[in-house]
Amino acid sequence: MPDSSPASDVPMIAVVGNPNTGKSTLFNILTGLRQKTANYPGVTVERRSGTLRLDSGDITLVDVPGAYSLTAHSPDELVSSDVLMGRMNDMAAPDAILAVIDSTNLRRNLYMTTQLLELGLPVVVALNMADLAHNRGIDVDAAALSAELGTPVIPIAATRESGITELKRALQTAISHADAPEPRSFVPQLHAAAVSLQAALADLGVPMSVPEAQRLLADKDGAIESRIEQQGGTAALQQLQEARTATLDSLNGAEKSLAALEARTRYQWIDGVVRKAELRGKSRQTVADQIDKITSHPLLGAILFFAIMATVFQAVFSWAGPLMDLIDDATAAIGTLVAANLPEGALASLIVDGVIAGVGSVIIFLPQILILFAFIIFLEDSGYMARAAFLMDRLMRACGLSGQSFIPMLSSFACAVPGIMATRVIPNPRDRLATMMAAPFMTCSARLPVYALLIAAFVPDTRVLGILNTQGLVLFGLYMLGIFGGIFTALVMKRFALRGPTPTFMIEIPPYRLPNLKSMAIRLLERGRIFLYRAGTIIFTVAVVIWALVYFPRPDTLFDSYEMQRVEVQQLYSGEELDTELTKIDQQESAALLEQSYLGRAGKLLQPAFAPLGWDWKITAGVIASFPAREVVVAVLGTIYAVGDDVDETDRRLLDRLRSAERPDGTPVFTTGLAVGVMIFFAFCLQCMATVAIMRRETNGWKWPIIAWCYMTSLGYIGAMLAYQLI
Repeated sequence: MPDSSPASDVPMIAVVGNPNTGKSTLFNILTGLRQKTANYPGVTVERRSGTLRLDSGDITLVDVPGAYSLTAHSPDELVSSDVLMGRMNDMAAPDAILAVIDSTNLRRNLYMTTQLLELGLPVVVALNMADLAHNRGIDVDAAALSAELGTPVIPIAATRESGITELKRALQTAISHADAPEPRSFVPQLHAAAVSLQAALADLGVPMSVPEAQRLLADKDGAIESRIEQQGGTAALQQLQEARTATLDSLNGAEKSLAALEARTRYQWIDGVVRKAELRGKSRQTVADQIDKITSHPLLGAILFFAIMATVFQAVFSWAGPLMDLIDDATAAIGTLVAANLPEGALASLIVDGVIAGVGSVIIFLPQILILFAFIIFLEDSGYMARAAFLMDRLMRACGLSGQSFIPMLSSFACAVPGIMATRVIPNPRDRLATMMAAPFMTCSARLPVYALLIAAFVPDTRVLGILNTQGLVLFGLYMLGIFGGIFTALVMKRFALRGPTPTFMIEIPPYRLPNLKSMAIRLLERGRIFLYRAGTIIFTVAVVIWALVYFPRPDTLFDSYEMQRVEVQQLYSGEELDTELTKIDQQESAALLEQSYLGRAGKLLQPAFAPLGWDWKITAGVIASFPAREVVVAVLGTIYAVGDDVDETDRRLLDRLRSAERPDGTPVFTTGLAVGVMIFFAFCLQCMATVAIMRRETNGWKWPIIAWCYMTSLGYIGAMLAYQLI
């Protein structure tokens, strides 16, 4: 869903703030469902914009990624800086700024606020979490703070929607002022040097604002420096370096770096403001403090964490089951109803087996996605997610990842689609990519029907040590194989493909707070909408393509042959015996049609490539059909072996057909080695177009999905070949 730039006649306000200030919650409250989500051009950073309706007219709000400073050190911070400086190609600079700050941590939040005041734009400060601050014995004098900052300061409690009316009134006043306020300067030495640098760069053809020049002087920003080099060449970079050196020399050795000068000067001013505006009473022991004693305890915290994760896992894996079954049954019922009212033929099959089944294959993932993200959003907004990431960091670092990778990896045991979407909580791009590459190895629910079918058919149901079951041990081994594959992949990715300095895991522990249900619902609906629009289109397209491969061609001679058989049995049988014989003929006809189809022909064409794995054309065709979604392989095998497509992994008829299947020379098709090889192939191979589609969405391109598909398919092929050849 493309995100266009706001119309020029609609004022735009950027919503800015540090992470964990409740900025997104406030954005959701102000815009409601009148918002849209896309990515900023060329990056995977999410862009959220919405409409705030005021008495004076509509205003566009843009939720800028959370940042601690306008000096960019991460993709999110670079986007924040670009938006505020007007460097985004598809959108103008904002007309005003809504700065959201945390009342419980005023000193740190005011650092970026001073940078915003230097931009010369109207600024309204939302003093959020005023209620939590009061509970902690902290009272902020909004009037005194407003006088010091020279801008409106509105106390609010976003989760309780307190102070929202006053905030809207302040925004309306700010946006109605035609004249921008006079930019302030909190670091005079840098400001004077920035004015000179701006003029010098302008002469070299590099347009730049004074605040942007000041940012460059204070701290190196590789992304912006590369832009300067493109516009003004090496002369522009040389001018920048000379300005930095000259500014440092003018300080006569009082500072070792301009960044240190900026931080010291700003915090000197901020400390004076805090002394005037903040009143701290005796620290009060709150319920949150008591909870933290448990969550941070080495033993109790770990037990609580695993209990919460078990609940999340159970919810995604089991609670979604009835809803998914309902969607599956509804899709089947609609297909049956449509088929009954359409004449037999390609059109009816396209609508029923292609369009309706394709839509069903998309929306069936929604219960898992919505349930998972409901938990994630609740845990994030309540403040627990940061604590969980910190708790699991040591364990995940042994796998080459950080603590924030744990929940996406865990949720991938139910389905890799919501697991990959959950990597949004990981700020480091390399960790996020490594987690995405590792997540599909976790044994998702779609693999279970294949495992259950092959284990039931070829693994004896015997006891080991009197208490363990062989079939259960094999299933456990397959789960462990997936975990090993994920850990190995993460280590390889971080060691080679995603090499770089391991970032220090620093995370802010926010205060506990009760999430706003309205904001949660909006974010939840947005996640579902993104999945349907982005991943759904690809899944649906592939589903229709697979339908075409299965349906065409349909030779008339084959239909005539089976029609003659129906006439013959109708003359020989009656009653239940006739129904049984006709069902057998229908199943044989379906198997013959599948063999003659493009899918069957593809299976025969590609069978030599899979001969080292011991596969015949039937297994090959079933695996090809399973690439859009693994779970369809059971139905495809049922059709190929003339049992019917309505079978499941426990169907005794299909189990017997697989056991008795023979090659032309009379040897059995399914040996123990081949069955184990197929299970290993399914454990490793990326046979899920939904996962590929969502990976493409999250990485903003096809590079990493293609790498993941090729890598995992190669591992699956090698593993299956070794199992067949060695067992």
